Amino acid sequence: MPLLAPNRERAPFKLTADFVPTGDQPEAIEKLVEGVERGDRYQTLLGVTGSGKTFTMANVIAQTGRPTLVLAHNKTLAAQLCSELKEFFPENAVEYFVSYYDYYQPEAYIPRTDTYIAKDADINEEIDKLRHAATRSLFTRRDVIIVASVSCIYGLGAPGDYQEFILSFKRGQPFKRTDAIRKMVEMQYERNDMNVVRGKFRLRGDSLTILPSYDELAVRVDFFGDEVERIVELDPLTGEIMAEHDEIEIFPAKHFVTSRDRLGGALEGIEAELQDQLRFLKEQGKILEAARLEERTHYDIESLRETGYCAGVENYSRHLQAREPGSTPWCLLDYFPDDWLIVVDESHMTLPQVQGQFFGDRKRKDTLVDFGFRLPSAVDNRPLTFEEFDQHINQCVFVSATPADYEIQRSTQVVEQVIRPTGLLDPQIEVRPTKNQIDDLMDEVKLTVDKGQRTLVTTLTKKMAEDLADYLVEMGVKTHYLHAEVETLDRVEILRDLRLGVYDVVVGINLLREGLDLPEVSLVLILDADKEGYLRSNRSLIQTIGRAARHIDGHVIMYADRVTQSMQNAIDETYRRRRIQEDWNVAHGLEPKGIIKSIRDITDHVRMMAEEKEEYGAKDAAAPKSPDQLLRMVKELETVMKTAAKALEFEKAAAIRDQIVELRRELAGTDEDELRALAEVAGQRGSVRYGRSQAGGRDRSRRFRR
Repeated sequence: MPLLAPNRERAPFKLTADFVPTGDQPEAIEKLVEGVERGDRYQTLLGVTGSGKTFTMANVIAQTGRPTLVLAHNKTLAAQLCSELKEFFPENAVEYFVSYYDYYQPEAYIPRTDTYIAKDADINEEIDKLRHAATRSLFTRRDVIIVASVSCIYGLGAPGDYQEFILSFKRGQPFKRTDAIRKMVEMQYERNDMNVVRGKFRLRGDSLTILPSYDELAVRVDFFGDEVERIVELDPLTGEIMAEHDEIEIFPAKHFVTSRDRLGGALEGIEAELQDQLRFLKEQGKILEAARLEERTHYDIESLRETGYCAGVENYSRHLQAREPGSTPWCLLDYFPDDWLIVVDESHMTLPQVQGQFFGDRKRKDTLVDFGFRLPSAVDNRPLTFEEFDQHINQCVFVSATPADYEIQRSTQVVEQVIRPTGLLDPQIEVRPTKNQIDDLMDEVKLTVDKGQRTLVTTLTKKMAEDLADYLVEMGVKTHYLHAEVETLDRVEILRDLRLGVYDVVVGINLLREGLDLPEVSLVLILDADKEGYLRSNRSLIQTIGRAARHIDGHVIMYADRVTQSMQNAIDETYRRRRIQEDWNVAHGLEPKGIIKSIRDITDHVRMMAEEKEEYGAKDAAAPKSPDQLLRMVKELETVMKTAAKALEFEKAAAIRDQIVELRRELAGTDEDELRALAEVAGQRGSVRYGRSQAGGRDRSRRFRR
């Protein structure tokens, strides 16, 4: 558990919504809150698609006041949940924590072909920044909600070490510049006097400028002799001062930080383990493996001694963190206070994914150790086992429309939420033969497009998804595919563009199932519905059918030559829920109505959406705003202005520019001419870096450009 002092005060969550709980939401909220307050360790919320499970959980979080982790099984769903919760809690810290790899090839060795595969990765700097923002929020406040993928169970620096390396500056405080620079280097910041970018600092005369790894703004600390004279936040590009502080804290640039003293002890431990392993390999007659291990490890030791870093440094994490062999590694869960709450969304999918992470990693590491590529301690750089994950849990709420037996058996209570506040019914289902299924699919898609509605098509393979998407494009249908090879942020944008009408159809595999909130989708087409297996199981089919349950004209077509038991169970359950909703609607005189929902991107930290910003920041303009809020609005509107300029929407860009001018005047008190000049410069800069095509779609230069 983290080394922070216990603090069990109720977190000041402020839930903001234009509606109140209705249907069976009030009862579900009351039962779940009572369960948390009386200390129930496990509870389950069984909520049908479209019943407002996210709003229910937002109410539970607000009423219980616990720092909360929301765990999702894929990045796309995590992004959507983060966006929704940010909308519900605009004044609280809602953060996004997923794997920061756009591409990741782990280190591996294939003995059969004597092939060594070096680690190769492409890190997404934007997501890395969001990860740092998440851990920073946990150290600075209690009103924190972190939406995470299973990346949260992978090794992270020890929270105690992370806390020890926080650097505090206070105006008037005695502080030598040389000490500050030395501390910044220990915190894994790099010096760059030419260009200040994320995770680097610059020293010019008596001014130290730092761009933290978790923020958009730079921090400049001005010294007078050996004393801190001034602390300001500024725009790293223009140098414009945004705010002035009496004191500020700078958090480490990386989650793995080690002091020089501890590094010396770690190097001794690595050397001792190396000698033991070399003796073992030589006794086994593995001379080549011993020579390989000795050369690689000595190179890493020298690199660590001279620079404090080496390629694959995570493989030495047990020594660097002074942990015992086989001990549980530190992870994001350890950064939470001891009274935290975890919400496992789509638990029937997320829990098996958590359970499977450890075994695949261990098999690969064992092979590397056996053949002299890594020391045995490398196996301790690993994700949590399922048992370790369970031991970390303080209190948990499983959320799913189809909870598995594990969740049901562990929970002290299962709370059902089957009534949709909108009165929407579960979709009608048809089963059609596979003969001429593509022609039939085309006819249904065209009818749906003519009505201004959207379609999801689910296939069994990536290749089929890509080929079908290509065919639909050739037929004049605005289509995109979606699967695991599409980058994280692009997945979010594709689904957002589907809602905006940039695409009429998205073809995918299981990424189109659990939790995706797409109210514009009225038609779901399931190819090969009779192929029993993981993607066509009872639970999978119910979840897929649910993608059409948010539209008043929801309709599902299964293409199959026979009705399997899984298909029949899914159809029966769907119609059972449909009858319950019909009875409720009749009893309460409720007329079904479609969902109208704003379209939002992941968080304020990522790119803003054009539709949401059409008001040019006018919403709540009369309300007083703090400097931080004003600054955030300026940054967001600048991004939208650049997007509009690139799309040749000059009137819109000019209107946003004028709004930026007003906000900057309010923020900094600078004269109008200077502000307009800054805004125009920003607009010219943005026209090169950002933008959409005239058709509204993003220019995708990757392999899936059409």
